Amino acid sequence: MAIPNPKVNRNVAIRRFFVVSLALSKAKKAGAFSSLIAAKSIPKNLHCLAMRLMEERIAHPDRYVDPPTPPPELEDPKLYHYAIFSDNVLAASVVVNSAVRNAREPWKHVFHVVTDRMNLGAMQVMFRMKDYSGAHMEVKAVEDYKFLNSSYVPVLRQLESANLQRFYFENKLENATKDTTNMKFRNPKYLSMLNHLRFYLPEMYPKLHRILFLDDDVVVQRDLTALWKIDMDGKVNGAVETCFGSFHRYTQYMNFSHPLIKEKFNPNACGWAYGMNFFDLGAWRKEKCTEQYHYWQNLNENRTLWKLGTLPPGLITFYSTTKPLDKSWHVLGLGYNPSISMEEIKNAAVVHFNGNMKPWLDIAMNQFRHLWTKYVDYDLEFVRQCNFAA
Repeated sequence: MAIPNPKVNRNVAIRRFFVVSLALSKAKKAGAFSSLIAAKSIPKNLHCLAMRLMEERIAHPDRYVDPPTPPPELEDPKLYHYAIFSDNVLAASVVVNSAVRNAREPWKHVFHVVTDRMNLGAMQVMFRMKDYSGAHMEVKAVEDYKFLNSSYVPVLRQLESANLQRFYFENKLENATKDTTNMKFRNPKYLSMLNHLRFYLPEMYPKLHRILFLDDDVVVQRDLTALWKIDMDGKVNGAVETCFGSFHRYTQYMNFSHPLIKEKFNPNACGWAYGMNFFDLGAWRKEKCTEQYHYWQNLNENRTLWKLGTLPPGLITFYSTTKPLDKSWHVLGLGYNPSISMEEIKNAAVVHFNGNMKPWLDIAMNQFRHLWTKYVDYDLEFVRQCNFAA
C-alpha cells in the first residue's frame, strides 16, 4: 500500500484553493458588472412613463406653456429654495412630493427642477398635474442656461476631446469587468452637464442667497426649514461628513502621489457626501468657488489628480469652506447597505438611496423600498398605465 505524500497533497490543496479563489473572483466581478448594468439601465416602466407624459405634452401644448413673466416667487430670496437636477421624472417627483408633504408651510417652498431637453416635456407635464399644496415649481432644461457652453465649462470642453471619448465610448465589454473597482468611473454620466450643474448654482440663481441641493435618489422625511436658520459661519457648503476610521478620507478620492494634491490637501481630511447640501450662495460668490472648480477641473483633463465624478472636485472646491452638519440631517447608503438601523433611518431628515440598488429598480432592497414608494403618485393615470407596483 502506497504511503500518501504530504507534500503532494498540500500542493494539490493549494492548487485547488487558487482555482476556487479565481472562480469566485471572476463570479464576483461578473456579479458587480451585472449589478452596474442593471443600475444604469432605464427600466421599461420608467421609459413608458416618460413617453406617456410626452404624448400628453404634444397632445395638449397649450396646457403646459410657461407664463410670459416668471412668477416673482422663483427669485424671492425670502422663500425656501431647492435645486433638483435629474433626467428621471418619477424620481424627481418623489423628491418634491416628500419635501412638500413634510413641509409645515409648503407655499413658502420653491423647487427648481432642471433636466435635459429630451426629458423637458415629460417633466413639465409631471409637475403641472397637481398644485403641490401651493409650493412653487420651476422646470427648465440645462440647455436654457446659455452660459453653459464649452468655452466656459471645462467638462464640456473635455468631452469634445478625442482621447476622452475613446476612454468612455470605446471601452470593450470584455475589458469592462477586469477592474470592478474602477469600471463605474467609465460611465459617461460623470461628464453629464446635469451632474456638474451643482458647480454653477450662483450663476443659475443670481438673486438667491441660499439654496438646498437634493439628489434625485433622496426622500425627505421632515420639514427642512431649520436648515435656513443654521449659522454657516461664513462657510459655503453645509454637508454631513462620512468619514469613520480610515474610511472616506481625502486620500481615497484623490491622487496624493501628485505633487499638487500632496501640497494643497490633507490626505486624512474627512470626506462628506453630496445628496443633501445646503449652499450659502453669497459666501460662494465671495470665495469664488466656481473659479476654483474650473482651475482644478482644467488641471485634471488627463485624469491624473482624481478619477472622475463630482465628489472629488467638490471635496477640492469646498476644502476649507464646508460646515459639517449633524448626521441626522442626511443618512446615506440605502442603495447598497442592508445593515442601516431603522432607528437611524426613522430619525433622519433625508434618506439617500445612493448605490446601485435604486428604489425604482427590481434590485432595490425591500426593507427600504417602502420609504420611497409612499411618495409615488400612484393615483396618476400615467403612473398606473406604466405598471408601477406599490
